[in-house]
Amino acid sequence: MNKTESEECISIGMLAKNTGVTTRTLRYYEEMGIMSPSCRHEGSNRAYTTDDVRKLRFILKLKEMGLTIKEMQELDQVYAEARETDKVIPRLVEMLDNHIDTLDEKMSKLSSLRKEIVEYRKRMIERFQLSPENH
Repeated sequence: MNKTESEECISIGMLAKNTGVTTRTLRYYEEMGIMSPSCRHEGSNRAYTTDDVRKLRFILKLKEMGLTIKEMQELDQVYAEARETDKVIPRLVEMLDNHIDTLDEKMSKLSSLRKEIVEYRKRMIERFQLSPENH
């Protein structure tokens, strides 16, 4: 193992199973530079520490909130340079603010679209003298 012998590492398969992602996803994150195994088991098999598990859960949360791989790469780069969480948080907050603005814009457009569809449906029911409860 490359990491300290006392630190327990789990296999890529176990990490995938525990977090609900595929091993391919973990390899992809490694290829993109946002995740890497901290240690290797015999035969150079990928293995991960509890810190790696925490990082993956953070990555998955960021993904769930809509951050792109490129944005995650940027955050990882900022952290790699400073190694201080307080250097990363302002940039993360800025990214989240941008995503909030994007979501607000999409929600506004969807709300307008819904109103348009409701009005169009109403006009079609009136025009073709349909019963609204049957359609």
